[in-house]
Amino acid sequence: MRVNVGQAKTDLSKLLARVEAGEEVEIARDGVPVARLVRVEPTTPGASFLAAAGSLAGTIEIGEDFELSEDELDELLADA
Repeated sequence: MRVNVGQAKTDLSKLLARVEAGEEVEIARDGVPVARLVRVEPTTPGASFLAAAGSLAGTIEIGEDFELSEDELDELLADA
């Protein structure tokens, strides 16, 4: 769907509802497209953190004097 700037200003809420429903809307000035409204997919909170899981593997070491053993840490993480 293509609308001119004036109509887009007047009908922004209606256009956003259409975009939320999956439709793309082009906004034109004097009939020439200048912008496109598209749906932004919602992100899961923490998605970028979860996507990076394991990215530091091998770069962090736990010192021998750390107060919890690896078995204790595994047990704590298993309970989480």
